[in-house]
Amino acid sequence: MPKVSSVIVPYAAYLRVYEPLAAFPERERDHWARYARRPDRPSYQDELRRSLADLLPTPPVPVPVHESRDAFVLEAHGVVHICPWRTRLRGWQALGDLAEELPPPLLDAVLPPLVRHQATQDYERWLAGNPDARPWIRTATWQVPLNWFVLVSDEEREYDKGSGAPDDAAPVLRYRTPMVQARRRVARALRTLRNAMDEGPLIDGLVDVGRWLEEFHPRSQVELDYGGLVHALSAGDLEGDHSAADVAEGIEALRIGDGVAAGEAYGRLVERWRSVRDLRSAN
Repeated sequence: MPKVSSVIVPYAAYLRVYEPLAAFPERERDHWARYARRPDRPSYQDELRRSLADLLPTPPVPVPVHESRDAFVLEAHGVVHICPWRTRLRGWQALGDLAEELPPPLLDAVLPPLVRHQATQDYERWLAGNPDARPWIRTATWQVPLNWFVLVSDEEREYDKGSGAPDDAAPVLRYRTPMVQARRRVARALRTLRNAMDEGPLIDGLVDVGRWLEEFHPRSQVELDYGGLVHALSAGDLEGDHSAADVAEGIEALRIGDGVAAGEAYGRLVERWRSVRDLRSAN
């Protein structure tokens, strides 16, 4: 990851939804159809660089002034799918999460209270005219939430070791699955978890991500991407990372009442992600 400022930027993983062109209103559909034919579309790294560049001015710009017209493009089964960046909307939402990520003194140093207050007011005004707005991309820093792994299966895992060079030649670890499969897995997991345990963060998180998925076209594609987390994990850890399989095994063990096997699967997940949590604490 390029060092663009003295501010330590957390490594992030992403959950993305790619909708078919038919899901967009006609005017926007025409824009994305032309966009998908461009030979110079920006990459994942380009999106990251642009978002980090806004931290450099004084005062910093936590939310872009204008909404992005860029997107990620995926062709699946001969159909073009679009994942709009919606950087401005995501910036507002991320700003609301910062209070939980950073201690107050550091938060005030990175983003002064006046800057945050103005951004919050702008978001409230914008949201009043766009009450149904939702992002196509969710971001998690220093982790992949366990409920994200519920959406995918180990058979859908894609791992590319990369060349060891910077930027786009870095390792890639991701999963892609059809929307119908992701929704089905959420429903099955919720039935099992609610039968096996009381309501709690795991169930709440799964309900939340399930509701988010319902906002999109049923023929969408869902992508779980380790993103910058590949730089926080060793090559051996990435090679051996089958977290989706462990989550699926743990849920199946709960379904059949095998608490020992469920505990073992959970233990593997905790051990695997301990090094990333330790890195987050160090920063």
